[in-house]
Amino acid sequence: MSCPFQSDHNHNTDNGLKPGQVSYDDYLKISEIIKYQIPLSEKIGNNLVHDEYLFITIHQTYELWFKLIIIEIDSVRELLSQPILDEGNNLLIVSRLGRIVKIQKILVEQLGILETMTSHDFDKFRRYLSPASGFQSWQFRLIENKLGIPKERRIRHNNTDYSEAEGFSSKARESIKISEREPNLLGLIDSWLCRTPGLEPDGFDFTGKLRDAVDMWLKDLEANANDEESVETKEVLMSEIESKRENFNNLFDEEKQNKLKIKGDRRLSFKAFQGALFIFFFRDEPRFNQPYQIISLLVDIDSLFIKWRYNHAILVQRMIGGRLGTGGSSGYQYLLATASDRYKVFLDLFNLSSYIIPQTFMPKLDSSMKKRLSVFKLQVTSDGAEENSNNDETVN
Repeated sequence: MSCPFQSDHNHNTDNGLKPGQVSYDDYLKISEIIKYQIPLSEKIGNNLVHDEYLFITIHQTYELWFKLIIIEIDSVRELLSQPILDEGNNLLIVSRLGRIVKIQKILVEQLGILETMTSHDFDKFRRYLSPASGFQSWQFRLIENKLGIPKERRIRHNNTDYSEAEGFSSKARESIKISEREPNLLGLIDSWLCRTPGLEPDGFDFTGKLRDAVDMWLKDLEANANDEESVETKEVLMSEIESKRENFNNLFDEEKQNKLKIKGDRRLSFKAFQGALFIFFFRDEPRFNQPYQIISLLVDIDSLFIKWRYNHAILVQRMIGGRLGTGGSSGYQYLLATASDRYKVFLDLFNLSSYIIPQTFMPKLDSSMKKRLSVFKLQVTSDGAEENSNNDETVN
C-alpha cells in the first residue's frame, strides 16, 4: 500500500527518509513558505525595516485562515444544498460553523500582535506599499459573498464597485463574480428555516398560536395597568403596552415584512423568521437543540466579523490617524463604516430576543407536536416533507 502522504519531492535523499516517505518540511512546504516574507523596505528602499516582517507574516497568516474559512463555509453550503436534508448532518454543520468561530477569535487576537508595532515603525515602510491595500483581499470578498452580504449593501470604494477596484487579478475577479451568483449561506439558511416543522397553517400553526398568546399577554398587562390608581403610572404602562403591541403587529404582518426585506432592512423571509423564532422559543426540545446551536453560531460569526472590522478600524486610526489608506480609501472612516449593521448577514437572528414573552403565556405544544420534536432522525425533503430514516412511523 502506498503512503497517503507521498510527496513530489522524493528525489530529496538528504533527509534520511525512504523512497515514498514524506518529511515535515516537504508535506507542509515549509522551505517554500518562509521564502515569501520579502520586505519591500529592503528590496526598494535598501533600508530594511524590522517590523515589516511582522506586517507581512500577520497578513499572510490571515489569508491562510481566510482560505480555511472558505473551505468550511463551502462545506456547510454543500450540506444545506442537498435535495433531502438529513437532520443527522446538523451536528456536522454545528461543528464546522463552530470551527469558523474559533478561527475568527484568532483573527481578532492577531490584531493585538500588530499593535506591538508603533505608528512610527509602520510609517518607515508604509510608503512602499501603495497602492496595495487590504481591500484587495479577494479571499475576504469571497467570504463576504458566500455568507450573503448583498452587493447593494456594500459601501462603495472610491466611488467604484468593489469587484472592479484595482488590484484584483482577472482570476480573482472572476472568482468574485462567481461567488455573487452562487447560493449563499444566508439564502440556504432561509430555505432551511422555512422547513421548520410546526409552521404549517393547517397543522400546529406556531405563528397563529404565538399571535393568540401575545394577545392574552397584552390583555393581562392592560388589566394590570387599569388597576393602577396613579393616572401618570397608568399612562406610562399603557404607552409601553401599545409599543409592545405595535412590535408584535409588525412581526405578524407578512406584507410589511416582505417590503422590509426588499428594502434590505430584513434579511430573512417572513416564514424563515417564524421558523427561527419557533426554534428560539423551544430550543430545549430534542429536535430543535442543534438547530438552535446553528442559529447561535451564525450570530457569533456575524458578531466576530463586526468585532474584527471595528478593531481593525481602531488599529488603522492608531497607525495612520485620519490619513488616506494605501489603496486610496478614506482609511479609518471607511473601515469604521463597515463595522455596522449593514454588514451583518444574519441581522434578523440578533432580533429574536425582541419577541420574548413571559413563559406562562408561551404557546403549548400539543401531543402531536411534542412527538414531532422528540424525533431526531428524520430526513426533510426540499419541499418540507418529512421521511423517517429508521422505517418507524412517519411523523406528520
